Amino acid sequence: MKIKWLSYKWELVILLWLAFFFHQADRQIFNVVLPAIRADLGLTDAEMGLVAGILTLVYGILVPIAGFLSDKSNKKIIIIISLFCWSVATLFTGLSTLLIYLIILRGVATGAGEAFYSPAANALIGEYHEKTRSTAMSIHQTALYAGIVVSGYLAGWIADIFGWRTAFYLFGGFGILLGILLIFRLKNSRLPIPASSQASGIPVMHALKMFFSKPTVLLITLAFAGMVFVNVGFMTWMPTYLHERFGFSLARSGFDATFYHYLAAFFGVMLGAWVSDHYSDKISGIRGWVQALGLMLGAPFILLIGQGGTPFILYVGLTLFGLFRGVYDSNIFATLYDIIEPKFRASATGLMLMFAFVAGASSPYILGLLKPRLGLSWGLSSLAVVYVLSSLCIIIALKWFYKKDMIKGIATPT
Repeated sequence: MKIKWLSYKWELVILLWLAFFFHQADRQIFNVVLPAIRADLGLTDAEMGLVAGILTLVYGILVPIAGFLSDKSNKKIIIIISLFCWSVATLFTGLSTLLIYLIILRGVATGAGEAFYSPAANALIGEYHEKTRSTAMSIHQTALYAGIVVSGYLAGWIADIFGWRTAFYLFGGFGILLGILLIFRLKNSRLPIPASSQASGIPVMHALKMFFSKPTVLLITLAFAGMVFVNVGFMTWMPTYLHERFGFSLARSGFDATFYHYLAAFFGVMLGAWVSDHYSDKISGIRGWVQALGLMLGAPFILLIGQGGTPFILYVGLTLFGLFRGVYDSNIFATLYDIIEPKFRASATGLMLMFAFVAGASSPYILGLLKPRLGLSWGLSSLAVVYVLSSLCIIIALKWFYKKDMIKGIATPT
């Protein structure tokens, strides 16, 4: 007799955790080895910021398309193709010799592959998890932290010893192997997939109407855009900031820029998930309130990161910024799913990601332009203002629109 020691809904979280790990690890490689690529290919700071910005822009443009397709198609296939696409692009990025190659492989191909993952993956988790939604999505979110931290150290260490190209080869290759595993273990959606003759069952216009008719959705999307703007700029330039300001090696810069921040974020995301799931049927809008608190409390420590005169002060800022960033992250999609019907969730996820990452695409380039004029310290510190404004967007949504939008959406949070 077979003993089922692990239900599939949690196996799903594990499988997607691994996929999301490489999703973020492959993205972080570029940020860690940026100084080595810049020196090897003779590029400017603005050009390096442009590559990172194009990846974010391509992601933002394609992710709503991914959402619409995920609501109508086989989510398993979309996730697997996405994983293969960004992994192959990551592997071949190691062959780049010119800026145009980085733009095509890193900016366009990697960004396109990554865009199709999140709508399908998050919607799939939302289907298999109801009362454990915040917890399941928060566990999945920790893969982002682990991927960035592991890649932050290993990519720098590999670059210091074997060269920056080898890091892309290894991470891309392991992602391809994971894709093969997912072919055999991943199951599809619990919701029926519309037949081709019934494709109009979830028309794009209905999904757009659902999204744009709810002020709460628009405001939490605006807040998410602000958070992404901050984090894209932070993750792109923090390793370089440490490398140039304190003279750290690439390995140490990559590790220190990520480890303290994301270790604290791990505890923050699980704390936020526990509070949200525990009080979801007791406090209206608790998931949104948790997010607003995380952003507001995190803002002062972004300021501290840019103005800290010693590594110790900087690490304090990174740690507490990470803790409250994790509190916010615990409900990025769980809050959205409280007011969006299940059949529209992948589409809504895609639209939310689109606006956020199109807005965030300019962040690395703007900081790259400001770097020779104002310095990275003031550029990074200024990101605190965006966090405060994002928190206010969520507070406005909760106080004036959330209850009305909840009634139009689903009856009770799960």
